Amino acid sequence: MKEIYYKVADHTFALELKNNETALLNLRQYDPFVTDPTEDVLFRMLLSSEPLKLDDFTQEWKQEDEGQHILVGHSGENPCFQFFHRNQLKGVLICHTDYKYADVYAENNNLFGINNAMMVMFALATADKHTALFHSSVVSYEGKAYMFLGESGTGKSTHSKLWLKYIEGTELVNDDNPVVRVHDDNTITVYGSPWSGKTPCYRNVSYPLGALVDLSQAPKNAIRKLKPLEAYAALIMSISGKRWDTHMAEGLHETENLLATNAKIWHLDCLPDEEAARVCCSTVKG
Repeated sequence: MKEIYYKVADHTFALELKNNETALLNLRQYDPFVTDPTEDVLFRMLLSSEPLKLDDFTQEWKQEDEGQHILVGHSGENPCFQFFHRNQLKGVLICHTDYKYADVYAENNNLFGINNAMMVMFALATADKHTALFHSSVVSYEGKAYMFLGESGTGKSTHSKLWLKYIEGTELVNDDNPVVRVHDDNTITVYGSPWSGKTPCYRNVSYPLGALVDLSQAPKNAIRKLKPLEAYAALIMSISGKRWDTHMAEGLHETENLLATNAKIWHLDCLPDEEAARVCCSTVKG
């Protein structure tokens, strides 16, 4: 049995491999997050070399996005997730009820199945720890992180590219799945992660949060600060989770409430142009 330990947003988890160490060749994006072995882990995940059996699978929810979909449900008492790409099953994740241990199978150790399982497991296991995996593109500028939120197709990645092109000193932190933690003193830190959507950006870095910016396409550029309830709504749209699970819903609510209360959150109506980046930067960095 081989164990690999990873640390993301100061949370450590372990991947256990049994006679399938070749899977590591597909997981190079995790290399920056490798850490020393420890007993204090968020969760352990066993990568199975044999297909997992789903007994009496009951579907609870389905998520679809650009040729990918996830079936969420339970097999017996165990939470279960099935990951599909172009209607082909690529991976299965079966969790213990406390989300501290899980089994995963990915056909031919494919990255799609393992990657989705690790990302989902991380989000579930941190839901009550003031930690959130965001659907967001994020850049760093002058030592702080600036996160761009919005529905798919609103231009999150495009706006990051505009900052990178026109705002000197900007660097991309993550283009799809950064992690945010609210600490005991209510300070907020943004972390890079091994998950970054279509743009490969797997940086083990962290920055204090500068601001979150909710984007909308519009015929002109205009920015305003969001009121607390508006901010809370924008956060809910950007953080996924099992909200029908009471324990997880309470944890996510607490994190979102802390963010809405302590973070600077703006809304930007924007065009995909230089002015949008400059208006946004000059406003939110203050």
